[in-house]
Amino acid sequence: MPDVLAVIGGSDAYRLLQAGAWRILETVAVPTPFGEVSAIQRIAVTEDLTAWFLSRHGQENYAVSAPFVNYRANIYALKELGTARILAWSGPGTLHADRHHPGELVLPTDIIDETRRRSATFFAGRGWGFIRSSPCFCPGIRSAFLAAGAVAGLAIATDAVYVCTEGPRLETAAEIRKLRRDGGDLVGMTLAPEAFLARELEICYAPLCYVTNYAEGVVERAYRGDRLFGGMLSETERDAVDRAVQHFPRLFCRALELLAEAPRDCPCAQAMRRYTRDGRLDEDWHKWIGNSDA
Repeated sequence: MPDVLAVIGGSDAYRLLQAGAWRILETVAVPTPFGEVSAIQRIAVTEDLTAWFLSRHGQENYAVSAPFVNYRANIYALKELGTARILAWSGPGTLHADRHHPGELVLPTDIIDETRRRSATFFAGRGWGFIRSSPCFCPGIRSAFLAAGAVAGLAIATDAVYVCTEGPRLETAAEIRKLRRDGGDLVGMTLAPEAFLARELEICYAPLCYVTNYAEGVVERAYRGDRLFGGMLSETERDAVDRAVQHFPRLFCRALELLAEAPRDCPCAQAMRRYTRDGRLDEDWHKWIGNSDA
């Protein structure tokens, strides 16, 4: 039986859904110990394949900004629906003027977590959770994205480190210089703790990013309070970003098809094996969950 697949849509997810990029078969509500979840839809990938779709920022025009997303509830709900693999997307800025550019598709390889106030684990108050975070993203999903890009004739860059900041404000020029010295390539606000929570519940997870802008101070831009990102994005660059987003339905559907019957021979599926093997944890993942109020 094929694995249950899911997509977490980032920026512009609501716009793609409203435009009919995917055929919605049903909408479900999933209760969780962590509170409400953004609406989850079952979408048709092909005539024979469906997937769950969760719009990270809500069903309307960016209703929930990154620091206020209920990441634990979202991942818990997808696990409750049987999800084994999550394909996500995010729209970060680039820290380098000569490495990545607005509208470019990038598969990040790692995360630097600069968030400060987010609930980042399911295991609060528990004595487990010492699991590796490398590889940070599922190799199988990454391979599927690259294969889907090749079929579509689209170049996808790899080997980029994603820095996740707290938000919702954009970073200062000094912070961007620091993040660049720290080894970052992209800067966004959504992949942490999302990726780490998926690993705790042994769900495969990997994101495909589209670069939205040059981060503060990377290129000189006059302040424009009436423009997206305060004028950090030119009209030409905005057009490139819009074109990149339009590829996502086709890319994600093809990647989902490739993964439907693929074996899960990655580290993600065994993240908690040490604890279940020695009897410290039950095979029922619901019993792994710690204090939901922490």
